[in-house]
Amino acid sequence: MSGPVSESGTALDTAVSDRAVVEPPEQRPWGWFELLAEGPGYRVKRLHLDPHQRLSRQRHQHRLEHWLVVLGQGSVELGDAPLSRTQPLEPGSSLIIPPLTIHRAAAGSEGLEIIEVQRGSLLREDDIERFADDYGRV
Repeated sequence: MSGPVSESGTALDTAVSDRAVVEPPEQRPWGWFELLAEGPGYRVKRLHLDPHQRLSRQRHQHRLEHWLVVLGQGSVELGDAPLSRTQPLEPGSSLIIPPLTIHRAAAGSEGLEIIEVQRGSLLREDDIERFADDYGRV
């Protein structure tokens, strides 16, 4: 099966055909996420944290995450205690979370929405090591 062809008649990169993904949002105790796109070596998700909710304090073995905040306000805790630091999140905030970096996002009173681009060789929901969780999932 051949890939898409441009107007000039040349085959386009096969990633063009596997960009868009339409799936219903997956509910989580902190809010929800939806998969927007995926292809070889990347996944794009939209995370929605309800007001005053937090993700697990977690890290990933196999993926880097690039976050772009699009709505709401909150904060992110990065690193392991006692050297961890907290930074504010607001629309336009962008950060890179390398593999093995402990992190935790928290929503403010309006909630928080993040576009998350994952990159790596293994991009699965079970690539998560939890250190603390408000919902008993450690």
